Amino acid sequence: MNEDTGATGAEETHGADAANETNGTGPRPRPGQGPLAGLRVIDLATLFAGPLAATMLGDFGAEVIKVEHPGKPDPSRGHGPAKDGVGLWWKLLGRNKRTVTIDLSRPAGRDVLLRLAAEADVVIENFRPGTLERWGLGFEELSAVNPRLVLARVTGFGQFGPYARRPGFGTLAEAMSGFAAITGEPDGPPTLPPFGLADSIAALSTAYAVMTALAGREATGRGQVVDMAIIEPMLTVLGPHPLWYDQLGYVQQRTGNRSSNNAPRNTYRTADGKWVAVSTSAQSVAERVMRLVGRPEVIGEEWFATGAGRAAHADELDEAVGSWIAAHPRDEVVSAFEKAEAAIAPVYDVRDVLADEQYRALGSITEVEDEELGTLRMQNVLFRLSDTPGAIRWAGRPHGADTDAVLGGLGMSEAEIAALRAEGVL
Repeated sequence: MNEDTGATGAEETHGADAANETNGTGPRPRPGQGPLAGLRVIDLATLFAGPLAATMLGDFGAEVIKVEHPGKPDPSRGHGPAKDGVGLWWKLLGRNKRTVTIDLSRPAGRDVLLRLAAEADVVIENFRPGTLERWGLGFEELSAVNPRLVLARVTGFGQFGPYARRPGFGTLAEAMSGFAAITGEPDGPPTLPPFGLADSIAALSTAYAVMTALAGREATGRGQVVDMAIIEPMLTVLGPHPLWYDQLGYVQQRTGNRSSNNAPRNTYRTADGKWVAVSTSAQSVAERVMRLVGRPEVIGEEWFATGAGRAAHADELDEAVGSWIAAHPRDEVVSAFEKAEAAIAPVYDVRDVLADEQYRALGSITEVEDEELGTLRMQNVLFRLSDTPGAIRWAGRPHGADTDAVLGGLGMSEAEIAALRAEGVL
């Protein structure tokens, strides 16, 4: 999301002790914790790609300072369900971040941000192009105080081009990338995902881009600008569609849960009213499935030898697989497929995820102690490192909770901070 307004302790981690340290002014990063310890990231972004990229960096030890407008908290604090008036989405998105409030559109706020940037490695922002420049906080000004600074700019459409100044949201990327056009039933409308898919993919891409830019800094000694357009990562993960069209004029159509590349591939309802998903991308798996469901004769058909051939006979294969699955309860279906070494998974909702033994073995969901809400369960850090694991040190902090501590760390006196607060800058 882009806005043209003022900027805005785990019990179990992937192998790391995530106990919080405090000094009376809020949590502080623990020296040497995580492979990115010593990296300082200033998060100026809102909803959702930029902030999530900063979260991912913080999960592996970076010190992340979240800057919000004094009167306009990050909108994610108010998105979705809340408990006791505290937004739960923010607890995830804001984890491992120290929160400060600064009105960047005011000269005094600009000065404070420049002081922060002088001691930072990365700034992540998602204002409309030209906004930071209008405030005197463009890359020219930021790099003047810190030539090694990496500025990651996350917008809907990038920093230039005819759409650059448009408001940009993940929904628009999901539409314009071609994702919605191929999602849904053949006779139904284009379908958008019920969660922030494009923002999440852009966040992963931004975290990768930041680390790439930091690696480049090791070679050049200089920082640089990361220009991340949310429409582009979404286009990339859709695969070879442009190549197919370029070379063959082929335009993929909506196929529901089926695949145009192989079959059987669908979701099927079991005898006890539950659902499973079956995939047969590999030829050997497709053959095992058909033997399992009592239709081995189709394996000898000429068309069965390729994924495209099987996809062309999806109705026949779906009827065979679907009718067999419909006659058995889910646990029996899954057990039979696993015994046959055929690919299957139950269709979960969040209750199933939290109860699943594989997620439990991986530690994919962990507990975090929070000063506002007590024990919280949330997703763990994204991946496991054998030697330098990540950790959740704390969940999302209250709005501006660490302003005094962070600015005091810049050498600002209590009187200076109080004066800025009285002026409405903090």
